[in-house]
Amino acid sequence: MQSRNRFFDDMSQLMTNAMGVAQGAKDEAETAFKSMIDRWMADRDFVTREEFDAARAMAQKAREENEALKARIEALESKINQS
Repeated sequence: MQSRNRFFDDMSQLMTNAMGVAQGAKDEAETAFKSMIDRWMADRDFVTREEFDAARAMAQKAREENEALKARIEALESKINQS
C-alpha cells in the first residue's frame, strides 16, 4: 500500500512540475511575441494619435479657408457681372 501512495505522490509531483514548465513556456512565448510585435510596429511609419489629430485640424482649417475664399470669389464675380 505504501508503494502505491508513493507512485501517486510521484505522479502528482511530476504533473505539478510539468504545469510549471508549461506556464513558464507560455509566459516566455507571450513575451517573445509581444517583443516581435513591438519591433514590427516600430519599423512601420505609423503616426501617433496626436500627429493624426494635428493633421486633421489643419485639414479642417484649410477646408474652412477654402470655403471662405470660394464665397469671396463668388461675391466678387457677382459684383463684376452686375457692373
